[in-house]
Amino acid sequence: MTVTKADLQRYSDNYLKEQDGIALYRAMASAEKDPERAQIFERLAKAEERHAAKWAHLLQANGVGVPSYTPGSRVRLLGWFSRQFGTQHVLPVVSGFELRDQNAYAGQTEAGGMSAEERSHSRTLRVMHLHGETRPDSILNPDRWHQTGYGGSLRAAVFGANDGLVSNLSLVMGVSAANVDPRLLVLTGVAGLIAGAFSMAAGEYVSVRSQLELYEEQIALEQQELEMSPAEEEEELALIYQAKGIPPNQAEELAKLILSNPETAIETLAREELGLDRTTMGSPVAAAVSSFVSFAIGAAIPVVPYIVLGGQAAFFVSSASCAIALFAVGAFISVYTGRSMLFSGMRMLGIGALAATITYVIGRMLGVAVVN
Repeated sequence: MTVTKADLQRYSDNYLKEQDGIALYRAMASAEKDPERAQIFERLAKAEERHAAKWAHLLQANGVGVPSYTPGSRVRLLGWFSRQFGTQHVLPVVSGFELRDQNAYAGQTEAGGMSAEERSHSRTLRVMHLHGETRPDSILNPDRWHQTGYGGSLRAAVFGANDGLVSNLSLVMGVSAANVDPRLLVLTGVAGLIAGAFSMAAGEYVSVRSQLELYEEQIALEQQELEMSPAEEEEELALIYQAKGIPPNQAEELAKLILSNPETAIETLAREELGLDRTTMGSPVAAAVSSFVSFAIGAAIPVVPYIVLGGQAAFFVSSASCAIALFAVGAFISVYTGRSMLFSGMRMLGIGALAATITYVIGRMLGVAVVN
């Protein structure tokens, strides 16, 4: 492989970037009052030293000197913030830098497994930030970083019904305000129901399917990285557990024990390092079907009264039915959010009423304009 001037410049830039990481982690370790957290920063600095050594070796192997390094203003500023206000306030910023470095290394073949390591570093920092607020007694406690969303067909059903209800209510209110023929209103409502249900189902299928494909791709990468550098993967996993408050020796023993079992090692790495959990993703087909059915049910509520009744009676029955349904859906969503049922129900009712009112006013204005 021919090394170009652009490649050499890239090696040099990568070297200096890793030196930034080393200096920053050392500054944070020096500022950290908790010895265990300081040790994590030191280990992260050593990981960055390995990366820097690789870029330095590539430069020297091609007859180019290693550039001199002086900490930049950003590193000095973050180090100052760490000393003045504590490392906890700097962690989200540094985590973002690691994510950026992960993306930068993704297309560089010379980087090897650095992209995955930077991703793991970012996750370690995020875990440290979370557990700096509330340190759990056990890693078995619920970890919000592992939550990948509500997932599954139940989530799709709840939010599908909500989308169908709000969107078709707004559509029906807007059309009814224009004083159109009732048959045209019903046709519009049914068309909105069918189109929206298919759109919702397709979107949910693609979303869940994409999550599964990402999971499968990351699992394959983790398998490859575990085979190529098991010691580094063990160190990264131990760092994450140590960031969760487990003593260093126990964290290392736990990481070694987990990685000694091939059946659980890959899934554990994906869950702990990447935040990917197969059990939370559900089935694409189930999510699509539940989205379609629930959207259709929600979208049918404002339309059915116009099929059964007519005139003002249909309008009032449709409005009342939708108000009750909106409150019920909002109250049910509180099961996920943890808010009170009354608050969630009234909030959803207010959102739906606002959307319906706006479309009603617009429909009224357009209807008058067309007649005139």
